[in-house]
Amino acid sequence: MQTHKPHKSFSMIREFQLADWFTLANAVCGTGALFSMLTYLQTTDVKHVYIACGMVFVALVFDVLDGRIARWRQKNSVMGRELDSLSDVISFGVAPAIIAYGCGMQGLYDRIVLTAFVACGVSRLARYNVTAEALSGDGGKVKYFEGTPIPTSLLLVMLLLLAAWQGALGDSLWFGKVLFAGFTLHPLVLVFAVSGSLMVSRIRFPKL
Repeated sequence: MQTHKPHKSFSMIREFQLADWFTLANAVCGTGALFSMLTYLQTTDVKHVYIACGMVFVALVFDVLDGRIARWRQKNSVMGRELDSLSDVISFGVAPAIIAYGCGMQGLYDRIVLTAFVACGVSRLARYNVTAEALSGDGGKVKYFEGTPIPTSLLLVMLLLLAAWQGALGDSLWFGKVLFAGFTLHPLVLVFAVSGSLMVSRIRFPKL
């Protein structure tokens, strides 16, 4: 006679804390932003750019709430921290890069910069995960960040939202484009280079 074991995925879900569900909502919003930009590329209906940018903002709300809920319930876990990092990569790394690509930063140099931006975000999160315990000190709470946190990419998303609202997309993108060695660079993409560089810097930023 065969015995049926509970499905592993259900047992994993039972281990989720309340804060973990908010973290997952963060990832869902980031994924929704990606789908919205893909729809914009198919339809050129600017409302999908607005939706994508809005989804990143909502992702930030969930990102803030999951940390507050974890501290309120005093239930922090290694899995929760890793889940938070993976969600942040989607919502504040990949999503802003794809929004920028959809808005018109599609040249070879643009793609290199946007890829580097995502790589910097991933590296920033990995460094934080391995150094968080050392940075927390005696109080058990991280007092400062090394490098800007990846959610600061919301500022870039807000910039692109403003560009979309003013119709500055595609060939009308602010600051135009530059051809170098036969390939295209949109100068606006350099704000992503600056953001990525700050994320992997050793500059200390106090945690609020």
